[in-house]
Amino acid sequence: MPVFHRLVLAAGLAAASLASAPAFAQQKVDFILNWVPGGDHAPYYYAKKMGWYKDAGIDLNLEPGKGSAVAVQKVAAGANPIGLADMPNALTLRGKGADTVGVFNVYANSPQGLYWLKSSGIKSVKDLAGKKIGNPAGDGARTIWPALAKANGMDPNSVTWVNIDANSKLAALKAKSIDATTSFYNIHHIFQRELGDDMGFVAWKDAGLNTYGNTVIVNGDYLKKNKATVAAFVKVTQKAFATCASTPAPCVQALIDANGALQIDNETTNWKLVNVLMRDKHSEGVALGILDDARMAADYEIVKTYIGLDQPFDVKTSYTNEFLDRSIKMPK
Repeated sequence: MPVFHRLVLAAGLAAASLASAPAFAQQKVDFILNWVPGGDHAPYYYAKKMGWYKDAGIDLNLEPGKGSAVAVQKVAAGANPIGLADMPNALTLRGKGADTVGVFNVYANSPQGLYWLKSSGIKSVKDLAGKKIGNPAGDGARTIWPALAKANGMDPNSVTWVNIDANSKLAALKAKSIDATTSFYNIHHIFQRELGDDMGFVAWKDAGLNTYGNTVIVNGDYLKKNKATVAAFVKVTQKAFATCASTPAPCVQALIDANGALQIDNETTNWKLVNVLMRDKHSEGVALGILDDARMAADYEIVKTYIGLDQPFDVKTSYTNEFLDRSIKMPK
């Protein structure tokens, strides 16, 4: 039996045990984030602070992450029943046997960006051939880099990846120990502040690759056995994101209260940029958090064509919109 399946089976047995507990009991949910807490995670902390998850029967534990690829692996293995990861990583790893299902989309636009120093002579994605890109080993950008490279007529292997800590990206770029790095758009303002007029930047969505970004994913076996819990989690989360999009200050404050090292001004700007990433015609016109069938089919083809799938699958098995309230839309 494959490792994924053995671990998922063990997670399923644990979930079955929880399901047999008294109805009044809170169900513990270890939700793994894609990265360390930041402005983009404010709605989860706000809903937890307000007791919304608790009222829905969920004892929520927010666990810092180490990259989307790691989050998908942990959810697929059943170590965490629910997590947050970008969709290309979820699709790629599903093709390797990772049974995860997307249930709520956060980033309707790709949040990925490439940063470099203009003084280095780099002007576009193609100019990165022969260069060093630094980011953490578990960063989701590495998984989907082949798609961006091929979309720009590059050999994906023409760059060298350098392992660096997430907090070392700017220092490494300034020291010129790397030529470029990747980062999510919601901290774009930090790169602007630190690099000034020498900042080179391109958003992946403007360079030929606008896939869905961060999405709440659930272990497939857990979803089958705990549908009511997943439905409650999505309901609260959708409400929280809509509330925070309309009234951000209390949400950012809840994030700060739970993570004292963060600065409110920085995370407020972070959240404003997240709002940009959340907006498209589907989140504004159909439902906040929806995964559009046509876009998901396109994302699947991108992963299949540029990254490759060990085991092709029906993309419609990799997500569901059944738990969304269609009356809740992204505020305009």
